[in-house]
Amino acid sequence: MRSYRVWEHGAPASMRLDEIADLVPGPGEMVVDVKAAGINFPNVLVVSGKYQILPPRPFTPGKDLAGVVRAVGAGVSGFAPGDRVMAQVEHGAFAEQAVVTPAQSYKLPDGLSFDAAAAMGLVYQTAYFALVERGQYTRGETVLVGGAAGGVGLAAVQIAKGLGARVLAGVRSPAEEEAARAAGADAIIDLSAADLRESLRAQVLAATDGHGADVVLDPLGADFFAAALRAMAWCGRLVVIGFAAGDIPTLKVNYLLLKNIAVSGLQWSDYRDRTPHRIQQVQQELFDLWRAGAVKPRIMRAFGFSELPEALDLVSRGQVQGKAVVTVSEVS
Repeated sequence: MRSYRVWEHGAPASMRLDEIADLVPGPGEMVVDVKAAGINFPNVLVVSGKYQILPPRPFTPGKDLAGVVRAVGAGVSGFAPGDRVMAQVEHGAFAEQAVVTPAQSYKLPDGLSFDAAAAMGLVYQTAYFALVERGQYTRGETVLVGGAAGGVGLAAVQIAKGLGARVLAGVRSPAEEEAARAAGADAIIDLSAADLRESLRAQVLAATDGHGADVVLDPLGADFFAAALRAMAWCGRLVVIGFAAGDIPTLKVNYLLLKNIAVSGLQWSDYRDRTPHRIQQVQQELFDLWRAGAVKPRIMRAFGFSELPEALDLVSRGQVQGKAVVTVSEVS
């Protein structure tokens, strides 16, 4: 079978597409014929060698996949060959076959396509945990989403709307605004405006009749972080998800005292490793939101398997609204 592998860290084009032996499941493992794989910003960091978890080389990157169970190992229960599944793995999704465990895997609801399932993995789990677990969101609150047209951002807009929030979407262009509004955003916050520190606060206060944002989800960092702090409501909560805008901001903690605001961070993989039962619960809740029509993965483009490096490059340059998905093999 074919597998992209990282032999030396570098740009997406540095990966090699190798022919390797078919995979065999060990005890407690399953092998999945991968039909589609999702592209996430952490994939770019893994390939470049800048991610916090890096397996020994050569390795196959990729964290989101959807496909059909090919074989199960000893001790596996609840899954059988032929099951349609999605899975989130630490690495291994960018190949025609992948090894997964039952704890990493979820059976697909009827009607959910492989491409949509691959687009509905890590970003939706991340957005849900950021909003509900770390942000302590309660129904009816106002949620400000930074980078609202990206993978995590659009997922956050949809989930927040599905859970009854008023959603403010931070975007930088008309194309991003269109994507955020299609996802259900109630108001648009222009992050390209001059003097973001002042303009973001003014826009948020205008959109909330002076109340401010109860929850801020920040996958951007850089200038957005400091500006969003000033736009928060009393007892508001800001959740740091990542630093897609580049710079890692710092915080003078005395500012937290002024409005009793809180800042926390989210590392989703810690929940996966420490509370796998909660990951399973959240995925079922996301499936329920999909059935209700609240969650609708936006796939900007489905790339062919040979185009995977191009997809990674577009994500690295911030040129994807929603999700890029790679069709690994044709659905049979």
